[in-house]
Amino acid sequence: MAEDFDFLSDSNEETTTRYVCFIGPSMHRFDLAITTTNRFYGKKLVTDLQSGVTAIIGPDDLDEEGYLEHVFRLNEEQAEDLHSFLLQVVGAIHFSDT
Repeated sequence: MAEDFDFLSDSNEETTTRYVCFIGPSMHRFDLAITTTNRFYGKKLVTDLQSGVTAIIGPDDLDEEGYLEHVFRLNEEQAEDLHSFLLQVVGAIHFSDT
């Protein structure tokens, strides 16, 4: 039944996923899957395994006030814990056609 779909994109790619569980100073537990891919200009796919929420995150997103609170439904203190961790994980954005 694939002929019923108008594919805009369909590709496979080798990715790397880091699974991490930690508790920050706010005492909130984070269970995350962080996927590195060639897509999204070097941004990471960050999935909260508890809620199932996934966001594409780069350094520009970490600089946006209230972004983590909104996307992951966190209070300010919890978001600060996540922000501190992601600063160590998320690298600079790079543009590539590969």
